[in-house]
Amino acid sequence: MAAMHGMLARFHGSRKLSSAYAVDMVIVPDTKNWTWVLERMCPECGFDSSSTAAVDVPRLTRENAAAWPAVLARPNVAERPDAETWSTLEYSAHVRDVFRIFRTRLALMLAEDDPAFENWDQDATAIAERYNEQDPAVVSAELRAAGEAFAALLEQVGDDQWQRTGRRGDGSVFTIDTLARYFIHDPVHHLYDVNR
Repeated sequence: MAAMHGMLARFHGSRKLSSAYAVDMVIVPDTKNWTWVLERMCPECGFDSSSTAAVDVPRLTRENAAAWPAVLARPNVAERPDAETWSTLEYSAHVRDVFRIFRTRLALMLAEDDPAFENWDQDATAIAERYNEQDPAVVSAELRAAGEAFAALLEQVGDDQWQRTGRRGDGSVFTIDTLARYFIHDPVHHLYDVNR
């Protein structure tokens, strides 16, 4: 998954977007359907969403969000380790946005019957929002706040609401239970990515 996120080389060629992008934009976008993490342990990061209780996800989210400020305080967070892997800053901005997107999706599931989620192109977002040029201190604060917002909303889910559904544009259907368990793998995996 370390190389899963990235820039659309076919749109940008080998052009460098700024001095912060010290490596050509050649990362291939991830097009895999990661819902398999609901069925088995991730062989790369070792996290097992299939054995994680959704009620534990608020705590896991807060623990994960609390780890990122130290990561973002490292020197050279905007440097990519290689041409195929996001920088620590890019991963961090992505995790912040994952927290935000999933809070929005959770709120929709609580407010509407079987809502369709707006599509989100994480790779296009990374380019448009210039993840690698963002201020690490701002990303750190926003990531913590977004993680708390998601965790707090998930804690409000009532016993009779865990089976409420929502769906992605690709046809994948989630309950609030499976959405929470699917969601938590992403920030956990990315914390693994930046700590290898």
